[in-house]
Amino acid sequence: MAVTSTYEKFLHQVGDIYDAEHNFLELYHRAVEQATNEKLRSAIQQHVEETRQHIQNLEQVYDLLEAAHERETCEAAQGLVEEARKSIQEAGNEALRDWSIKLSIDRTDHYEIAAYQSLIMHAQMAGRNDIADLLQQNLQQEEQMAQFTGDSAQELLRAAMEASS
Repeated sequence: MAVTSTYEKFLHQVGDIYDAEHNFLELYHRAVEQATNEKLRSAIQQHVEETRQHIQNLEQVYDLLEAAHERETCEAAQGLVEEARKSIQEAGNEALRDWSIKLSIDRTDHYEIAAYQSLIMHAQMAGRNDIADLLQQNLQQEEQMAQFTGDSAQELLRAAMEASS
């Protein structure tokens, strides 16, 4: 189906990130179970709760648009989740698995950050600050998680390097 308006494109992008959030939520559940670094596990558990809120915020966006809550298949998210699954499964020790989890979360967060930035700009330009505010909440939490994984990178990588030598 051809997209013929910026509204249709916006709605498609909302459906894309809505599907991505659902896919990433499943990944985060698995990551919590498999992470051994307590700080990492705690941050992921918090992000699980935030992701549930992201989904609710997106449902509110749909309601404000008077549109059906439709997931548009997000092949990028499916690919990121599959890559994460493989990477985590292939890790030969706990520290390397924690590092793999961190890398996987980085990728999902940066995908989401880019998606939310575009959606927020579109909502603001369309005069829909009510929608932009909901999307901004999601963006801020994604940026916070990306900050955490960035801050913990050296610790996790050091542990993985020591366990691998």
